[in-house]
Amino acid sequence: MRPEMFAILGIFLLFGLLELFRTNLFSKPDQTPKDALVEIIGSIVLTVFTQPFIILSAQFLMGSAAPQLAGALANIPLLAAIGLFLVFDDMTQYWMHRLSHRIPFLYNLHRAHHDAKYMSVRLVYRNNIFYYFLMPSIWFSGVLIYLGLGWVYVGYIVVKMAVIVGAHSDVAWDKPLYNIKALSPIMWVVERIISTPATHHAHHGRHMEDGATNYKGNYGNLLFFWDILFGTAKITRRYPDSYGVENLAPATLGQQLAWPIFPENKEGGYGVKELAAKEAVAKV
Repeated sequence: MRPEMFAILGIFLLFGLLELFRTNLFSKPDQTPKDALVEIIGSIVLTVFTQPFIILSAQFLMGSAAPQLAGALANIPLLAAIGLFLVFDDMTQYWMHRLSHRIPFLYNLHRAHHDAKYMSVRLVYRNNIFYYFLMPSIWFSGVLIYLGLGWVYVGYIVVKMAVIVGAHSDVAWDKPLYNIKALSPIMWVVERIISTPATHHAHHGRHMEDGATNYKGNYGNLLFFWDILFGTAKITRRYPDSYGVENLAPATLGQQLAWPIFPENKEGGYGVKELAAKEAVAKV
């Protein structure tokens, strides 16, 4: 097992235990039996196969096309290396995420992540098993590792996953901090730099009318700064009244995990065929 995986497992374990004792990790509001299957299968496929396959494939392709570049960036300054990952991994993931709420084909692959009617660490890797193959950020990370930045990637991905797991958890670490008046200026900065439970829960909200939901924005993963920079941010320090997908027909287990192998339902479809047809896809 790669060294960073031990730290990431520790992060999941920490937030998982918090949910277990405070919000019932294994019994979320309105969950169905297929929710657990989507989360378990999707997470296993990504961590055991998809991500390692992409990282290794990117390095193999680079080794075949440009063997002279192996380790070429190994000696660049740490801040420069981190900056490369922030741009080529985190920013490209922001744009992939944003396009996934705009382009019907991509939304059909991403919809499983939003089908849950709750927030939890269980959702972090909940996606169609084909979705991550199209995610350029993972391919770029493989390229940067080939260029000699594997040593930076280990620390970078641990920090990124700590933020992402914390942002999905329904044990909102930011909520008590908002209630401390002396911390308000600090939290003002924090919530504009990284994804927090309040800003990311807003993206998973079900109904725009509740005032906190912003499923047309708040796409950031590690950095919420991309939403600030590109005009998709909504900061309310509040949490949605409900979670899930608005205005779409229910999805089967097969559709969530393996669309388009399992196509649309005759009675109303699985995903979105036209941008103007459903409000849910126009999340930009």
